[in-house]
Amino acid sequence: MSIHLTRDRCRSDMIWFTSDHHFNHENIIRHDNRPFPSLQEMTIALVDYWNELVQPSDVVWHLGDFALSWGKKHATMIDALLASLHGEKHLIVGNHDRKEVTKNTRWASVSHYHEIKASTSHPKIVLCHYSIRSWNGAHHGSWMLHGHSHGNLPDMGGKSLDVGVMCHHYRPISLEQVAAFMEHRD
Repeated sequence: MSIHLTRDRCRSDMIWFTSDHHFNHENIIRHDNRPFPSLQEMTIALVDYWNELVQPSDVVWHLGDFALSWGKKHATMIDALLASLHGEKHLIVGNHDRKEVTKNTRWASVSHYHEIKASTSHPKIVLCHYSIRSWNGAHHGSWMLHGHSHGNLPDMGGKSLDVGVMCHHYRPISLEQVAAFMEHRD
């Protein structure tokens, strides 16, 4: 499922959702059949795609698998990536996010699960790296956003959406784009 991507230049402080960038994970190019010839080109493209939409004052919820790391040797690279990405960044921890990712102080928050009320015009939003079949408030219109499945889960219906980059042209999606998608869901 793909959502039309635009940046509303008349608004500031937008809220964005994304997951599964898998920075520093060369095998993900082959595993996901990503359209990048190398890890370096994937990294450059993903940073550019993020920054073309997200402004410095925006809020981004990254729903896990930000980067693959194997010890302190990757901490500097991860810090540089986070510094280069626009927005106030919040992490929902994914299965590939080790302490070099989770302990970085550039995250405004780090948790394994979170619920937000983005505005009075939107319902509660449940955020988790993993898809949840029955989430808090599901029967009362709340939304469930997740990553992890790389677009490979069958559509279960309901107000649930995979926000992984491979599902959305390798870009974050805005709260408004999520709302437009959920409008047509039962």
